[in-house]
Amino acid sequence: MAAWNQPERIQKTTRGRVVALLRRAGMTVDELADALGLTDNAVRAHLATLERDRLVQVQGERRDGRIGKPATVYIASPGADAAFSKAYIPLLTSLLSALGDRLTAKELTALMADVGSRLAAGAAHPSGELSRRAEAAAELLNRLGGLASVEEVEPGKCYLIQGCGCPLGAAVKQRSEVCEAVVALLATVAGANVRSCGRYGDRPSCCFEVQARKDPAGSGPPAG
Repeated sequence: MAAWNQPERIQKTTRGRVVALLRRAGMTVDELADALGLTDNAVRAHLATLERDRLVQVQGERRDGRIGKPATVYIASPGADAAFSKAYIPLLTSLLSALGDRLTAKELTALMADVGSRLAAGAAHPSGELSRRAEAAAELLNRLGGLASVEEVEPGKCYLIQGCGCPLGAAVKQRSEVCEAVVALLATVAGANVRSCGRYGDRPSCCFEVQARKDPAGSGPPAG
């Protein structure tokens, strides 16, 4: 789904046009082929990919008086609206601006850490060696768009998650405290102390130091 997080790019592709049509109404393969000027097989190939990406789904079947099997009707899935939306970034940045006006930097940092901990509730928390847990944290960051890799600093004790860019770059650029949400998320998933060493500025870049906790049970609080 990562490639579908850019509304302008989506709309310019054939698959984007398929989704746009299905957001308006349910359509069959024949109807989509007529509307797009494509063959039935080409439409089916696009639909297969879109179903895999959970952007379209089967609504049911329709019989139009033709002999043979009824035609399958496709519609856009609930996730398609989010893929086309341009509202999330301006809403988030406006929300951060409002929070920044009402909270101190310390309060906003604590709030972002709480947000990250809540996000971690739905993620897997692997066990085992710190290296494995650091890799799992980096993989999660990649699923969010971080493009991260893990570097070994001190075997078994310290690892560096280095990202190219930042999945929350627009928000971090406005308020660096937002990075604490990612710190708390990764710390909870990795069961380790995590410290941000990323770059801010016009193009924030993710970098997180992951260190083993002194408590062998991993119950200590994550470092901010």
